[in-house]
Amino acid sequence: MLMDWIPFEIPINTAMIAGATLWALGLYLTWGSGRNWLIEQLQRWFNFAERSLYTSVEEYERTKEAREAQNAFYASVMSILPFLLLGALCNWGVKWGLGGSWSISLAILTVFTGAVYALGKQSSNE
Repeated sequence: MLMDWIPFEIPINTAMIAGATLWALGLYLTWGSGRNWLIEQLQRWFNFAERSLYTSVEEYERTKEAREAQNAFYASVMSILPFLLLGALCNWGVKWGLGGSWSISLAILTVFTGAVYALGKQSSNE
């Protein structure tokens, strides 16, 4: 269906996409404090940028709680992008250094290690 609209073929490397997203998930689970810092900074920036759109102080204060909740959601979603970039770089580096079969294998190992680390960190905080 998509090929009916586009007159050229777009090659999609599914192994690269899978490896990059697995690496991103492993890094996202492992770097909890960096992830939280990034979400906080994005949320602060979204709140600051949105404040400049309002000319009325009353209107700004009336809708402040809903907008801050929405900005927290957007910041959480946007915090995934740097990890996807890092995941793609890790995937490319391992694929270049060790070969394609090692890239996804090490990405899966990173996800398991990150999950165990996150669970251990969560249970130690209680």
